[in-house]
Amino acid sequence: MIGGTDLSSKFALDVQGVNQLKMAAKQSSPEALKAAAKQFEAVFMNMLMKSLREAAPQDGMFDSEQTRMYTSMLDQQLTQKLASRGIGLADVMVRQLSITQAVPDEGAANESAMPVAEPDATRIPAGTPRPLAPPGDVRGGNLPAKVEAFVQRLLPHAQAASADTGIPARFMLGQAALETGWGRAEIRGADGQNSYNLFGIKAGGAWHGRSVDVATTEYVNGRAQKQVESFRAYDSYADAFRDYAGLLRANPRYQNVIAQGQDAAGFAQGLQQAGYATDPNYANKLISVIRQFGQA
Repeated sequence: MIGGTDLSSKFALDVQGVNQLKMAAKQSSPEALKAAAKQFEAVFMNMLMKSLREAAPQDGMFDSEQTRMYTSMLDQQLTQKLASRGIGLADVMVRQLSITQAVPDEGAANESAMPVAEPDATRIPAGTPRPLAPPGDVRGGNLPAKVEAFVQRLLPHAQAASADTGIPARFMLGQAALETGWGRAEIRGADGQNSYNLFGIKAGGAWHGRSVDVATTEYVNGRAQKQVESFRAYDSYADAFRDYAGLLRANPRYQNVIAQGQDAAGFAQGLQQAGYATDPNYANKLISVIRQFGQA
């Protein structure tokens, strides 16, 4: 139903209906998405019907170009009617496209409000939540927009993990930013659900929680290779930071990371030497990202 008009009830080749669909699609509304999926399903079924017609003998006594044309038009309208009832293809497309077009996931939206440019304080309505103030180890006031947004969303969890490990919050925020491309490439399952895994922690034999299998880049003998790996999945970002802090604290491999946690270079190089990542440039990349939060 687009703008009060049910396109499935129109003739399959109705140009006006197609134009309505194009105009509605520009609005990226759920209704337009469903209508477009229905139309695609109708086109698919029409192609299927056409293939079946072509496979059948067409040299009968009453066959002609005119009869074939009207038969084709009938098939188009018939498939449109059948598609309006649905064969499941449109529903699959709607689910997939909804995942692809989704803005930050629902869990992220509930973590904290995204930062906005704050006008004169006297104009802010009473009760309006203020952006979180950065901790002492994160430079405030001059952060780039993407860094500020990342800090506002994950700062409370980074501060909790910092209190647990002694590692500055900005170091952990920097690693989460490196692993997820500033939150734009978080690990998601095949169904599009967020794993909340900000640190690329794999699901080994000791992990008994949920996991997701995704393609990732690993370096073997210095050469990048695509592999499918199993990663841990959490219920929230808080759980991800908590598990990350526990991993650094409990695993003997990361003792030097904790010991050198107050120095960005020592922290990053300690992670690489402990085998946290296979990328030979991981430490340098991490140091570069951490510096965007303040002086390393």
